[in-house]
Amino acid sequence: MKPSPAAATLTPPTLSRRTLLGGLGAGSLVALAALPRRAFGMPVFDLTRLVPQTVVELTIEETDLEFGGIRRKAKTINGTVPGPTLCFHEGDAVTVRVTNKLSEDTSIHWHGLKVPANMDGVPGVSFAGIKPGDSFEYRFTVQQSGTYWYHSHSGLQEPEGMYAPLVILPRHRDPFQFDRDYAILISEWTPDAPPAVYRNLKKIDGYYNYHKRTLIDFYRELQNAPDNAARRRVMDERLAWMRMRMDPTDLSDGPEDTVFLLQGNDADQNYTALFEPGERVRLRLINGTALTFMDVRIPGLRMTVVQADGQNIEPVVVDELRIGNGETYDVIVQPYEMRAYPIVAEAMARTGMALGTLAPRAGMRAEAPPLRERPLRTLADMAGHTGHGEASGVAPAATGPHAGPGAKTAPTGATDPHAGHDMPMVMGDTMQPAHAMPPAAQSAYRKLSYADLRSLASSHESAEAPLEVGVRLTGVMWRYIWTLNGEKLGEAQPVKLKRGQRVRLSMVNETMMEHPMHLHGFFARLVNGQGDRGALKHTFIVNPGQTVVADFTADEAGAWVFHCHLFYHAMAGMGMAFLVDGLPARS
Repeated sequence: MKPSPAAATLTPPTLSRRTLLGGLGAGSLVALAALPRRAFGMPVFDLTRLVPQTVVELTIEETDLEFGGIRRKAKTINGTVPGPTLCFHEGDAVTVRVTNKLSEDTSIHWHGLKVPANMDGVPGVSFAGIKPGDSFEYRFTVQQSGTYWYHSHSGLQEPEGMYAPLVILPRHRDPFQFDRDYAILISEWTPDAPPAVYRNLKKIDGYYNYHKRTLIDFYRELQNAPDNAARRRVMDERLAWMRMRMDPTDLSDGPEDTVFLLQGNDADQNYTALFEPGERVRLRLINGTALTFMDVRIPGLRMTVVQADGQNIEPVVVDELRIGNGETYDVIVQPYEMRAYPIVAEAMARTGMALGTLAPRAGMRAEAPPLRERPLRTLADMAGHTGHGEASGVAPAATGPHAGPGAKTAPTGATDPHAGHDMPMVMGDTMQPAHAMPPAAQSAYRKLSYADLRSLASSHESAEAPLEVGVRLTGVMWRYIWTLNGEKLGEAQPVKLKRGQRVRLSMVNETMMEHPMHLHGFFARLVNGQGDRGALKHTFIVNPGQTVVADFTADEAGAWVFHCHLFYHAMAGMGMAFLVDGLPARS
């Protein structure tokens, strides 16, 4: 099967607030796109049958689409959501020509790719953007392999539909064996268009939180308390939440009637990945949502995680993993039975799920598991951070990891993104294949932790003492203002680095929400107890009240943004920039 070029197949100089917001917050299947979109889901491709390309044509336009009974306009790439899955080969020079048929500027960012700064696709930072009616050619040499994705970096075009998988085949033999290969991008389709979602979030605190605790709930808790001490704890906790202007049920910003998609298929369209019993099936999981942390599992099968953010890791066998916005994980499963298995990506807030099927033949549909109980936040989640109001004080951009008012001491290293989950994480043997787990490990339900992520190869990075860059994740949640170090995107001066300089990035979360922090231009090695084998990542989940630490080398000149990949948080101001040896002359 030979893919057509149209299908694009798979197998600034001044960093002002105005220009930065232009990049983060201002303002295939072409034949299939002409048919009623609700008639069928996106086709499912086994990537082992497809070949990489070096020249790709992409067209950005507005299209009417429908998912889960919700019909509205979308910003599309080649007429579909998601856009065409691209496949490159490590070491190839590629050209991607993007034509803008929208009535507004647009862009494409290569999420996780090492590219020259002027090819990174952030308007106002690395290039001017693509004007209506214009075309732009992205040209770069592919320096890596693995699972990535590409999306718009202009306003809210990404959650409006401009996203798609990107798979890069390795120059040398893949270290992991598999028989089938599927890219699965998880995304969301909100009942309100993304610009309206953002306006609502800015307008009313907790606009989409339909589970706020009421006075009746308070009286019920008091009535159920066994003694005066317990009643006092109930009152103290309620007062603490009131002082923070927070609600423990506030787990996600988005509408609860959001439709979740697997590779452009809603639950009725039943995304289906096929297998023959005994085959090893690789699933390339990508969280392309703008609002939602997803908990992924395949009931009846254990998953062997072999890659994180496109980088090979020592295999880890788990039953479930949490994937933050912008993260990718590759897993291998080996089903032996002639039956359908559900592929479940459940929203962290338990408001819904994306559902598909892993099956031995087309037309089978796995039974959907029920939504699990909605978790509640506790004051312990904040590790004592009870001052979540106006951001107070601003830490210098290059300081120790816990500098600044309100920063609490946390262990140096990466924390577990599954802390506070509804089931305990149990450590088991990590190097056994999924179908040959020892009996003791088979019986323990296990979730992936950042502490598990160990690179397949050791690093050869400089031993020089790194520059300490402390970044406080701050904000005023009830006003939907999100900041870094107490400053909105573009208000702070960029952190200036020398090319080749080692940097220790300490992300300290002083808010009551998880944040997936995405670093453009570089991979950073997790400081997670694995020494020089800590996994390389470009996106990091930072839990409330916790700290994640990662080291990187500033080996690419130019301006690079660092921002929360909850795209509405970035829109509200949660970003900053690194400036490495000034800007390249061509930027």
